[in-house]
Amino acid sequence: MPWENNGGGGGRNNGGPWGQAPGGGGGGPRRPGGNTPNLEDILNRGRAQFGGGLPGGRWLLVGAFLAVAAFWGVNSIYQINPQEVGVELRFGKPKPDLSGQGLHFMLWPIDTVERVVTTVNQTQIGVGSGSRASVSDGLMLSGDQNIVNVQFSVFWYISEPIDYLFNVRDQESMIRYAAESAMREVVGRRPAQEVYSDDRAGIQENVLRITQNTLQNYGLGVTVSQVLIENASPPSEVIDAFNEVQRARQDETRLQEDARSYANTLLGDARGRAAALREEAAGYTNRVVQEATGEAERFNSIYAEYVNAPDVTRTRLFLETMEEVLGGSEKVIIENGTQGSGVVPYLPLPELRSRASGSTGN
Repeated sequence: MPWENNGGGGGRNNGGPWGQAPGGGGGGPRRPGGNTPNLEDILNRGRAQFGGGLPGGRWLLVGAFLAVAAFWGVNSIYQINPQEVGVELRFGKPKPDLSGQGLHFMLWPIDTVERVVTTVNQTQIGVGSGSRASVSDGLMLSGDQNIVNVQFSVFWYISEPIDYLFNVRDQESMIRYAAESAMREVVGRRPAQEVYSDDRAGIQENVLRITQNTLQNYGLGVTVSQVLIENASPPSEVIDAFNEVQRARQDETRLQEDARSYANTLLGDARGRAAALREEAAGYTNRVVQEATGEAERFNSIYAEYVNAPDVTRTRLFLETMEEVLGGSEKVIIENGTQGSGVVPYLPLPELRSRASGSTGN
């Protein structure tokens, strides 16, 4: 057969068609007896080769130890930045003491540390910001069956870092859901006008209280510091109708104010006239009473004089009365002459007096 000469010796080779013994493992090294070296021979050769020791000797071991120690030290020392706290974990269980700002030491890898930022965080709802936010989150049903779009923010900070890390898995989503639920609850009990403008402060206070109670019941470890309504308006689909209603309400308010102003003007004038009439009546009453009192006192004084001298008093009263009656009238006194002829039948004595008065004035 042709493969019988592949051994290269010209004769038959009992080692097979390629000149190697069956199971011999190819052309590897052979011992003097022609057998393959075993595992013990290989180990003996290794010990003989490194019998003089490792390269570098003990300094290599010292360097390796220092490298391991440095690596361990770097992982065991950690720093807490300002506005952070550290929570050390031993075998995954948190320690009760928190790490403040500065350098700290732990037994790594037995201990690990979790850093928690304690600054105030803001979660916006209904404004479409963030990967989990949606504009439809702000659409809510008010107490008077109107749809309002409320956009608000929740400001919170971590007050219990251990609870924040281990009690709830997705903390920010929990805060978002709790605040949104509280806002829907409060808005659902109030008319839309209070949400728009009338009582935003009261709504924010109620939402903050409900959200804080909910998060506290879940043990989230955060404190809600403020709830701020940034915008409250009707949906865009009905904004025109809402604006028309608002304009009508403004006109109604303006007309009511004008009517109240006109009523106040009339009422003020009426009250002023009434006060003037009361003052006038009081003055007239006082004057009449004073005059009556004076006349009575005068009569009493005259009567007292009359009792003392009746004739004199009677004559004086007669003269005063005649003076009062005849003092303002035109009168001519004519005395009969010795012949009794009297005066000329017609003599315009008043005109003559008037002429005499005019000439005297000039």
